[in-house]
Amino acid sequence: MHNQADTEHIFQQYHWLLFSIAYRMLGSATDAEDIVQDTFLRWLQTSERDVQSPKAYLSTIVVHLCLDQLRSAREQREVYVGPWLPEPIATGQIPELSESAALTESLSLAFLLMLEKLNPLERAVFLLREIFEYEYNEIAEIVEKSEPNCRQIFHRAQQHLETNRLRFSASPEEQERITHSFLQATLNGDVQGLLSMLSADIISMGDSGGKARLKAGLRPIYGRDKVSRGYLGALHSLPAGVITRIIKVNGQPAIVGYLNEKPIGAILLQIVGTQISQLYFLVNPDKLNWL
Repeated sequence: MHNQADTEHIFQQYHWLLFSIAYRMLGSATDAEDIVQDTFLRWLQTSERDVQSPKAYLSTIVVHLCLDQLRSAREQREVYVGPWLPEPIATGQIPELSESAALTESLSLAFLLMLEKLNPLERAVFLLREIFEYEYNEIAEIVEKSEPNCRQIFHRAQQHLETNRLRFSASPEEQERITHSFLQATLNGDVQGLLSMLSADIISMGDSGGKARLKAGLRPIYGRDKVSRGYLGALHSLPAGVITRIIKVNGQPAIVGYLNEKPIGAILLQIVGTQISQLYFLVNPDKLNWL
Protein backbone atom coordinates (compact mmCIF):
# COMPACT_ATOMS: atom_id res chain seq x y z
CA MET A 1 0.00 0.00 0.00
CA HIS A 2 1.10 3.61 -0.59
CA ASN A 3 1.59 6.09 2.22
CA GLN A 4 -0.60 9.20 2.23
CA ALA A 5 2.15 11.74 1.47
CA ASP A 6 3.29 9.81 -1.61
CA THR A 7 -0.30 9.39 -2.78
CA GLU A 8 -1.03 13.12 -2.49
CA HIS A 9 2.15 13.94 -4.39
CA ILE A 10 1.29 11.48 -7.18
CA PHE A 11 -2.28 12.78 -7.31
CA GLN A 12 -1.11 16.38 -7.70
CA GLN A 13 1.53 15.42 -10.25
CA TYR A 14 -0.69 13.39 -12.58
CA HIS A 15 -4.27 14.49 -11.93
CA TRP A 16 -4.55 16.94 -14.85
CA LEU A 17 -2.68 14.69 -17.28
CA LEU A 18 -5.08 11.83 -16.54
CA PHE A 19 -8.10 14.13 -16.66
CA SER A 20 -6.89 15.58 -19.99
CA ILE A 21 -6.60 12.12 -21.53
CA ALA A 22 -9.98 10.98 -20.21
CA TYR A 23 -11.80 14.16 -21.24
CA ARG A 24 -10.50 14.00 -24.80
CA MET A 25 -11.32 10.30 -24.96
CA LEU A 26 -14.90 10.72 -23.71
CA GLY A 27 -15.96 14.31 -24.44
CA SER A 28 -17.42 14.42 -20.93
CA ALA A 29 -15.72 16.28 -18.07
CA THR A 30 -18.02 14.68 -15.48
CA ASP A 31 -17.22 11.15 -16.66
CA ALA A 32 -13.52 12.02 -16.99
CA GLU A 33 -13.35 13.19 -13.37
CA ASP A 34 -15.14 10.01 -12.20
CA ILE A 35 -12.62 7.89 -14.09
CA VAL A 36 -9.66 9.79 -12.61
CA GLN A 37 -11.04 9.25 -9.09
CA ASP A 38 -11.57 5.54 -9.85
CA THR A 39 -8.00 5.34 -11.18
CA PHE A 40 -6.53 6.73 -7.97
CA LEU A 41 -8.66 4.36 -5.86
CA ARG A 42 -7.12 1.49 -7.80
CA TRP A 43 -3.67 3.02 -7.33
CA LEU A 44 -4.22 3.01 -3.54
CA GLN A 45 -4.90 -0.72 -3.63
CA THR A 46 -1.60 -1.59 -5.35
CA SER A 47 1.72 -2.39 -3.74
CA GLU A 48 4.58 0.04 -4.39
CA ARG A 49 6.71 -2.95 -5.42
CA ASP A 50 4.27 -3.72 -8.27
CA VAL A 51 4.54 -0.28 -9.88
CA GLN A 52 7.73 0.66 -11.70
CA SER A 53 6.35 3.85 -13.30
CA PRO A 54 3.38 5.63 -11.71
CA LYS A 55 2.73 7.54 -14.96
CA ALA A 56 2.59 4.36 -17.07
CA TYR A 57 0.48 2.52 -14.51
CA LEU A 58 -2.05 5.36 -14.07
CA SER A 59 -2.22 6.07 -17.83
CA THR A 60 -2.96 2.40 -18.49
CA ILE A 61 -5.85 2.32 -16.01
CA VAL A 62 -7.35 5.57 -17.34
CA VAL A 63 -7.19 4.44 -20.96
CA HIS A 64 -8.73 1.03 -20.21
CA LEU A 65 -11.56 2.57 -18.19
CA CYS A 66 -12.21 5.04 -21.04
CA LEU A 67 -12.21 2.26 -23.65
CA ASP A 68 -14.79 0.35 -21.60
CA GLN A 69 -16.94 3.46 -21.24
CA LEU A 70 -16.74 4.38 -24.94
CA ARG A 71 -17.96 0.97 -25.96
CA SER A 72 -21.09 1.32 -23.81
CA ALA A 73 -21.54 5.02 -24.73
CA ARG A 74 -22.33 4.12 -28.34
CA GLU A 75 -25.60 2.51 -27.23
CA GLN A 76 -26.53 5.53 -25.06
CA ARG A 77 -25.89 7.93 -27.98
CA GLU A 78 -28.41 6.04 -30.12
CA VAL A 79 -31.24 7.15 -27.80
CA TYR A 80 -29.91 10.68 -27.16
CA VAL A 81 -32.47 13.37 -28.08
CA GLY A 82 -31.09 15.61 -30.87
CA PRO A 83 -27.41 16.22 -31.71
CA TRP A 84 -24.80 15.21 -29.12
CA LEU A 85 -22.03 17.70 -28.34
CA PRO A 86 -19.11 17.34 -25.89
CA GLU A 87 -19.54 18.73 -22.37
CA PRO A 88 -17.88 22.18 -22.26
CA ILE A 89 -15.34 23.21 -19.60
CA ALA A 90 -14.50 26.72 -18.39
CA THR A 91 -10.73 26.53 -18.92
CA GLY A 92 -9.71 30.03 -17.85
CA GLN A 93 -8.89 28.81 -14.33
CA ILE A 94 -7.31 25.50 -15.43
CA PRO A 95 -4.15 26.40 -17.40
CA GLU A 96 -2.93 22.78 -17.19
CA LEU A 97 -5.50 21.77 -19.82
CA SER A 98 -4.13 24.05 -22.53
CA GLU A 99 -0.42 24.56 -21.88
CA SER A 100 0.56 24.16 -25.54
CA ALA A 101 -0.95 24.94 -28.95
CA ALA A 102 -1.63 21.22 -29.52
CA LEU A 103 -3.41 20.88 -26.16
CA THR A 104 -5.50 23.99 -26.87
CA GLU A 105 -6.51 22.81 -30.35
CA SER A 106 -7.41 19.37 -29.05
CA LEU A 107 -9.79 20.93 -26.50
CA SER A 108 -11.96 22.59 -29.16
CA LEU A 109 -15.41 21.15 -29.76
CA ALA A 110 -14.52 20.80 -33.45
CA PHE A 111 -11.55 18.58 -32.57
CA LEU A 112 -13.49 16.52 -30.01
CA LEU A 113 -16.28 15.95 -32.55
CA MET A 114 -13.70 14.98 -35.16
CA LEU A 115 -12.43 12.26 -32.79
CA GLU A 116 -15.91 10.71 -32.93
CA LYS A 117 -14.96 9.41 -36.40
CA LEU A 118 -12.41 7.08 -34.79
CA ASN A 119 -13.11 3.80 -33.04
CA PRO A 120 -12.16 3.73 -29.32
CA LEU A 121 -8.74 2.08 -29.84
CA GLU A 122 -7.81 4.46 -32.67
CA ARG A 123 -8.81 7.39 -30.50
CA ALA A 124 -6.63 6.20 -27.60
CA VAL A 125 -3.55 5.60 -29.77
CA PHE A 126 -3.98 8.85 -31.70
CA LEU A 127 -4.36 10.99 -28.58
CA LEU A 128 -1.50 9.36 -26.68
CA ARG A 129 0.87 9.84 -29.63
CA GLU A 130 -0.25 13.08 -31.29
CA ILE A 131 -1.38 15.16 -28.31
CA PHE A 132 0.37 13.70 -25.26
CA GLU A 133 3.57 12.59 -27.05
CA TYR A 134 3.89 9.12 -25.54
CA GLU A 135 6.50 6.90 -27.21
CA TYR A 136 5.25 3.95 -29.25
CA ASN A 137 6.70 1.44 -26.76
CA GLU A 138 4.73 3.17 -23.96
CA ILE A 139 1.52 3.17 -26.03
CA ALA A 140 1.99 -0.51 -26.90
CA GLU A 141 2.11 -1.41 -23.19
CA ILE A 142 -0.90 0.78 -22.36
CA VAL A 143 -3.21 -0.62 -25.07
CA GLU A 144 -1.67 -4.13 -25.01
CA LYS A 145 -0.77 -4.22 -28.70
CA SER A 146 2.57 -4.62 -30.47
CA GLU A 147 4.59 -1.53 -31.39
CA PRO A 148 4.19 -2.07 -35.18
CA ASN A 149 0.45 -2.53 -34.63
CA CYS A 150 0.26 0.77 -32.72
CA ARG A 151 2.08 2.55 -35.57
CA GLN A 152 -0.46 1.14 -38.04
CA ILE A 153 -3.39 2.19 -35.82
CA PHE A 154 -1.95 5.71 -35.50
CA HIS A 155 -1.48 6.13 -39.27
CA ARG A 156 -4.97 4.77 -39.92
CA ALA A 157 -6.39 7.31 -37.44
CA GLN A 158 -4.41 10.10 -39.13
CA GLN A 159 -5.87 9.13 -42.51
CA HIS A 160 -9.42 9.13 -41.10
CA LEU A 161 -8.92 12.63 -39.70
CA GLU A 162 -6.77 14.19 -42.43
CA THR A 163 -9.67 15.58 -44.48
CA ASN A 164 -11.33 17.02 -41.38
CA ARG A 165 -8.39 18.88 -39.82
CA LEU A 166 -8.89 22.63 -39.84
CA ARG A 167 -5.98 24.35 -41.54
CA PHE A 168 -6.96 28.00 -41.23
CA SER A 169 -8.31 28.48 -37.73
CA ALA A 170 -8.33 32.05 -36.50
CA SER A 171 -5.73 33.46 -34.11
CA PRO A 172 -6.75 33.87 -30.44
CA GLU A 173 -7.05 37.66 -30.98
CA GLU A 174 -9.30 37.16 -34.01
CA GLN A 175 -11.45 34.65 -32.09
CA GLU A 176 -11.85 37.17 -29.28
CA ARG A 177 -12.79 40.00 -31.68
CA ILE A 178 -15.29 37.96 -33.70
CA THR A 179 -16.92 36.46 -30.57
CA HIS A 180 -17.48 39.97 -29.16
CA SER A 181 -18.82 41.18 -32.53
CA PHE A 182 -21.17 38.20 -32.78
CA LEU A 183 -22.56 38.85 -29.31
CA GLN A 184 -23.06 42.57 -29.99
CA ALA A 185 -24.74 41.96 -33.35
CA THR A 186 -27.08 39.39 -31.78
CA LEU A 187 -27.96 41.62 -28.79
CA ASN A 188 -28.55 44.63 -31.09
CA GLY A 189 -30.63 42.63 -33.59
CA ASP A 190 -28.11 43.65 -36.29
CA VAL A 191 -29.08 41.22 -39.06
CA GLN A 192 -26.61 42.54 -41.65
CA GLY A 193 -23.76 42.58 -39.14
CA LEU A 194 -24.57 38.99 -38.20
CA LEU A 195 -24.82 37.81 -41.81
CA SER A 196 -21.43 39.36 -42.64
CA MET A 197 -19.74 37.20 -39.99
CA LEU A 198 -21.29 33.88 -41.04
CA SER A 199 -19.87 31.76 -43.86
CA ALA A 200 -22.33 30.86 -46.63
CA ASP A 201 -22.24 27.15 -45.70
CA ILE A 202 -22.33 27.63 -41.91
CA ILE A 203 -23.73 24.82 -39.77
CA SER A 204 -25.34 25.37 -36.36
CA MET A 205 -25.68 22.48 -33.92
CA GLY A 206 -27.68 22.66 -30.70
CA ASP A 207 -27.47 20.19 -27.82
CA SER A 208 -30.42 20.23 -25.41
CA GLY A 209 -30.68 16.51 -24.70
CA GLY A 210 -34.44 17.17 -24.73
CA LYS A 211 -34.12 18.69 -21.24
CA ALA A 212 -33.49 22.42 -21.67
CA ARG A 213 -35.73 25.41 -20.97
CA LEU A 214 -34.07 27.18 -23.91
CA LYS A 215 -34.85 25.88 -27.37
CA ALA A 216 -32.16 24.11 -29.36
CA GLY A 217 -33.06 22.48 -32.64
CA LEU A 218 -33.22 18.70 -32.81
CA ARG A 219 -31.39 18.84 -36.15
CA PRO A 220 -28.45 20.91 -37.41
CA ILE A 221 -29.32 24.18 -39.20
CA TYR A 222 -27.57 24.98 -42.48
CA GLY A 223 -26.94 28.32 -44.22
CA ARG A 224 -26.38 31.87 -42.97
CA ASP A 225 -29.99 33.07 -43.41
CA LYS A 226 -31.55 30.28 -41.35
CA VAL A 227 -28.77 30.38 -38.75
CA SER A 228 -28.99 34.16 -38.23
CA ARG A 229 -32.80 33.98 -37.90
CA GLY A 230 -32.46 31.09 -35.45
CA TYR A 231 -30.07 32.95 -33.14
CA LEU A 232 -32.02 36.20 -33.20
CA GLY A 233 -35.17 34.19 -32.42
CA ALA A 234 -33.43 32.32 -29.59
CA LEU A 235 -32.47 35.66 -28.04
CA HIS A 236 -36.14 36.65 -27.74
CA SER A 237 -36.91 33.39 -25.91
CA LEU A 238 -34.34 34.07 -23.16
CA PRO A 239 -35.85 34.34 -19.66
CA ALA A 240 -35.78 37.79 -18.06
CA GLY A 241 -32.65 38.50 -16.03
CA VAL A 242 -30.17 36.52 -18.14
CA ILE A 243 -26.64 37.96 -18.09
CA THR A 244 -24.25 37.10 -20.94
CA ARG A 245 -20.50 36.91 -20.40
CA ILE A 246 -17.58 35.98 -22.64
CA ILE A 247 -15.31 33.52 -20.84
CA LYS A 248 -12.67 30.97 -21.85
CA VAL A 249 -14.36 27.65 -22.65
CA ASN A 250 -12.41 24.72 -24.08
CA GLY A 251 -9.45 27.00 -24.69
CA GLN A 252 -11.33 29.67 -26.66
CA PRO A 253 -13.64 32.64 -25.99
CA ALA A 254 -17.29 31.58 -25.67
CA ILE A 255 -20.58 33.28 -24.85
CA VAL A 256 -22.22 31.94 -21.68
CA GLY A 257 -25.64 32.97 -20.41
CA TYR A 258 -26.23 33.02 -16.65
CA LEU A 259 -29.49 33.22 -14.73
CA ASN A 260 -29.15 33.78 -10.96
CA GLU A 261 -25.42 33.08 -11.36
CA LYS A 262 -26.07 29.62 -12.85
CA PRO A 263 -25.13 28.84 -16.47
CA ILE A 264 -28.13 28.12 -18.70
CA GLY A 265 -26.43 27.97 -22.09
CA ALA A 266 -23.18 28.41 -24.01
CA ILE A 267 -22.36 29.38 -27.59
CA LEU A 268 -19.00 28.41 -29.07
CA LEU A 269 -17.86 29.61 -32.49
CA GLN A 270 -15.64 27.74 -34.90
CA ILE A 271 -13.87 30.41 -36.94
CA VAL A 272 -11.98 29.78 -40.17
CA GLY A 273 -10.16 32.81 -41.54
CA THR A 274 -12.42 35.70 -40.52
CA GLN A 275 -15.78 33.95 -40.74
CA ILE A 276 -17.79 31.69 -38.47
CA SER A 277 -18.05 28.27 -40.12
CA GLN A 278 -19.75 26.42 -37.28
CA LEU A 279 -21.84 27.36 -34.25
CA TYR A 280 -22.32 25.14 -31.22
CA PHE A 281 -25.22 25.93 -28.88
CA LEU A 282 -25.20 23.96 -25.61
CA VAL A 283 -28.22 24.17 -23.33
CA ASN A 284 -28.51 20.64 -21.87
CA PRO A 285 -28.46 21.42 -18.10
CA ASP A 286 -26.59 18.16 -17.41
CA LYS A 287 -23.65 19.49 -19.46
CA LEU A 288 -23.25 22.95 -17.94
CA ASN A 289 -21.83 22.08 -14.50
CA TRP A 290 -18.21 22.74 -15.58
CA LEU A 291 -19.08 26.31 -16.60
